[in-house]
Amino acid sequence: MVNSLLLSQGALIGIIVGAVAGLAIIFIAVWIALRNSLVRLKHLVEEAWSTMDVQLKKRYDLIPNLVETVKGYAKHESGTLEAVIRARNAAMTARGDAKMKAENELSGTLKSLFKLEEAYPDLKANQNFMDLQRQLKGVEDEIASARRYYNATVRSFNTKLEVFPSNIVAHGMRLEKRTYFELDSEEERKNVKVQF
Repeated sequence: MVNSLLLSQGALIGIIVGAVAGLAIIFIAVWIALRNSLVRLKHLVEEAWSTMDVQLKKRYDLIPNLVETVKGYAKHESGTLEAVIRARNAAMTARGDAKMKAENELSGTLKSLFKLEEAYPDLKANQNFMDLQRQLKGVEDEIASARRYYNATVRSFNTKLEVFPSNIVAHGMRLEKRTYFELDSEEERKNVKVQF
């Protein structure tokens, strides 16, 4: 009887140890899966930012050519041209959230540059200006697409950081929410007026 009681206690202890080990394995597997999904999302956000950065670089490269073309026709508009170059340089050197603000300011100054075309009809007829304007419009479309992709990945990443139980893993990894790349003002939300 003592032997059977010891056997049943041993079996019970074995079952308990097995159950605890099984729960530990499940917990570790879930933790690994959550951590890996957070790492994947973090890299997607970084890739999306990199993609947008490439498009922004294209814009930076077009702006000096556009400004030089406008200079020949709009000599009295040096303030506008200087503002565009200053905004371009600020956007090129800014990082993080400051980059988003600088990009929004650059978009605003570009709009003022395109408004010059209305005051200078000869500029409207310049083939180089028109080609640069078309290229810039294409780049702006690509930036808008890259911005949508970036914001979608940020949304997924931020959501994953906040939902249970991945929020516990994210806290342990010291991950922080990312900022959306949004337009700052109503003026910036309007389309750039490009007339051909």
